[in-house]
Amino acid sequence: MDRVALRGLKARGHHGVYPREREEGQTFIVDLVLGLDTRAAAADDDLAKTVHYGIVAEEVVAVVEGEPVNLIETLSERIAQTCLKHDGVLEVEVTVHKPDAPITVPFDDVTVTITRSRV
Repeated sequence: MDRVALRGLKARGHHGVYPREREEGQTFIVDLVLGLDTRAAAADDDLAKTVHYGIVAEEVVAVVEGEPVNLIETLSERIAQTCLKHDGVLEVEVTVHKPDAPITVPFDDVTVTITRSRV
């Protein structure tokens, strides 16, 4: 399976279990690895035969900016399902970063990574 990766998609969302997170919002960063077969697209040099990663990026940002959820696990699942709606995408790995998570000790990042497929 071939891979198309999008790294560092940034969007502001209001996800979290604490009122402050819901009210103020924070930046979330999303990394995607889309699994698909790119042979037909490469052979014909045809965008219609692969995934349009610009459209995927816009849809993922819309999910992050959309309806708030408590958990980044839930957000990750919604993003994965959005990616799998594209015909050519057979599998997706989603990593959601929450670098401003409300943690009381020094840290660099919090992430959840999931892999989902059509199979």
